[in-house]
Amino acid sequence: MISVEAALDALFALVRPLGTEEVPLREAAGRVMRADVHAFRDQPPFPGSAMDGYAVIAEEAQPHAMFRVIGESAAGRRFEGQVKPGQAVRIFTGAPVPEGATRVVLQEDVTRTGDIITLTDPLDAGPHIRPAGVDFRQGDTFTAPRLLRPADVALLAAMNQPKVTVSRQPKVALISTGDELVLPGEDPGPDQIVASNTFGLEALFRTLGARPRILPIARDTRASLESAFHLAADADLVVTIGGASVGDHDLVGQVAGDLGMEQSFYKVAMRPGKPLMAGRMGADLGGAMMIGLPGNPVSAMVCGHVFAAPVLRAFQGLPAEPAPLAHAPLLAPLPANGPRMHYMRARLSPEGLRAFDSQDSSILSILSEAGALIQRPPHAPAAEAGEILPYLPI
Repeated sequence: MISVEAALDALFALVRPLGTEEVPLREAAGRVMRADVHAFRDQPPFPGSAMDGYAVIAEEAQPHAMFRVIGESAAGRRFEGQVKPGQAVRIFTGAPVPEGATRVVLQEDVTRTGDIITLTDPLDAGPHIRPAGVDFRQGDTFTAPRLLRPADVALLAAMNQPKVTVSRQPKVALISTGDELVLPGEDPGPDQIVASNTFGLEALFRTLGARPRILPIARDTRASLESAFHLAADADLVVTIGGASVGDHDLVGQVAGDLGMEQSFYKVAMRPGKPLMAGRMGADLGGAMMIGLPGNPVSAMVCGHVFAAPVLRAFQGLPAEPAPLAHAPLLAPLPANGPRMHYMRARLSPEGLRAFDSQDSSILSILSEAGALIQRPPHAPAAEAGEILPYLPI
C-alpha cells in the first residue's frame, strides 16, 4: 500500500493537461480560463457619482450655502457644461461627474426651491465620487489559469470581453462493474442492488467541469469488461467502480492489464477506499488515464472527492494539488486512529464537527447527511472536544 500523498503524486504524474477552446462569456461560468485577459478600457471610464444628489465645487459645500442648479447628469446622459462657483448640477448614481465639480452633496442634505438649493446643517463628509479607473485600468491583466466564478464572469463582461479561452472539458467514462447491479428504475432480483456510485460520481464530476457519461454496466466476465473498455476509448479519463479488489470475480485489473494498461499503483493506506488502482490504458484504447475505484458506495464517493476531483482540476490546467481542507473544532472526542488515513463522515454545523458513530463504507444515508470528511492522519492520537481538526468539505 502507498500513502494518500504518494497516490496523489502518482495520479498527477498521469495527467495530461487538455487543450483549449473559445466559448462565449455566457457559457464560461464553471470553466477554467487558460489565457490571460486584458481590460479594453478603464472602469469606470469617468469619475462617477456614488449617490443621488447635487454636484458642486467641494470647497463651497458648507452648511446653509446656496447654489443655482444649471442642469442634470444621469447615467448614460452626462451634463456637457462646466460647474462654476455658485453652481450645482442635479446628479444621479452612476452618472458622470461634470467638469469642475469635485463633490456630490446628498439629496437628503439639500432643500430645493425652483432652481435654487440650500445645503442643510450638518453635512456629511462626502465626496461620493468614484474616480475613473477605480475598479480597473485599460491594460490591467486578469490572470489565468482560474476557475471562473459568477463574479469573475461579471468582471470579464465589464472588461468588454465577449469570449474566453478555457480548457476543454475532460471526457470521463464511468463504468460500474458487477453482476449484482441494476440501473435505477429497474426491478432488482433478490440478490441484486441498484447501482448508485456512477450516478453520484457523475453528479460530482459535472460540478468539476467535466463531461462524464455512464457506460452500460460491465458484468463479471472478461468479454463484458473488454466491451466496456472499448466503449471508453475516446475518454480522457476512465473511472471504473468495483472489481478492483482481489476476489475471484474482481477482474478489472486483470482485463485492463491484458488490454495494455500500465498500472501505476494498487491499494492506498486509507479508510474508506483501500482497493484503489490507477494507470494508463493501452494505445489501442486511446491511452486514457484510468482510475479504478472500490465498489462500496461510500468508498467510491470519498475517493471521488479525495482523488478524482484534484485530477479533474489538473486536467483543466489548475495546479496539481490536493483538495483544499478547512478547519473546525471537534464537538465530541475521537479515539486514536489506526495505520491508515481515515476520512470520517461528520456533521458540520456553525459550532463545529461531529463525527457519525457509524463509519460503515456501505451506508450512503450517512454520507448524504454529512457535510464534511474529517481527515485523521495515520496513527493520529485521540482527539478531544474543542480540538481544531482538518476536514474536506463535501
